[in-house]
Amino acid sequence: MKIQYRLATQEDSAELARLEKSYMNDELSSPAESMSGQCFSKTDISELIRLGWIMLAEISEKQTNAAQSQASIIGYVIAGPWSWFKSWGIYALVMRKLSDIEAGFSKITAQNSCQYGPIWIHPDFRGQGIFAKLVEKLSCNVAKKYPYMVTFIAEENQTSFAAHTGKSAMEVVDYFSFQQRDYYLLLMKN
Repeated sequence: MKIQYRLATQEDSAELARLEKSYMNDELSSPAESMSGQCFSKTDISELIRLGWIMLAEISEKQTNAAQSQASIIGYVIAGPWSWFKSWGIYALVMRKLSDIEAGFSKITAQNSCQYGPIWIHPDFRGQGIFAKLVEKLSCNVAKKYPYMVTFIAEENQTSFAAHTGKSAMEVVDYFSFQQRDYYLLLMKN
């Protein structure tokens, strides 16, 4: 099985929106009525492809009735400019916190950083190095415009926290609460 990595195109938006809807609560370690994962629509995905980056991991599958192969998305990670995310409450809060973050001698701003996430990998393919490779490939593309990526992870999502801090060189720079849920705020230099 060979995994290929590439930036998403508009042709991928419908499939990405379907995956978002199907797996939106994967981030939650236990189901709770008051919480739900974030989910981007097909329109949102199309705008993020146009304005930001969506890095895909895909495998080719042989068609049984044809000599052709078809690629299946097995993972993706999203990054985009703060201007796109700012109207959503949690992102607006994170943007206000940016001025409190320093990396070396640099203040983090909406001009030198972007929002990173979510990242999703199909359950059948987790633990195979795809997470680290997706983040690495995304970082290489984002670095052309932004030296930093910022994300947040729900406190109860220890699997995601371990992956981000252990496999992608993200560092915790703050901690905050939003709508009765606690989050780590993380930063990565591209």
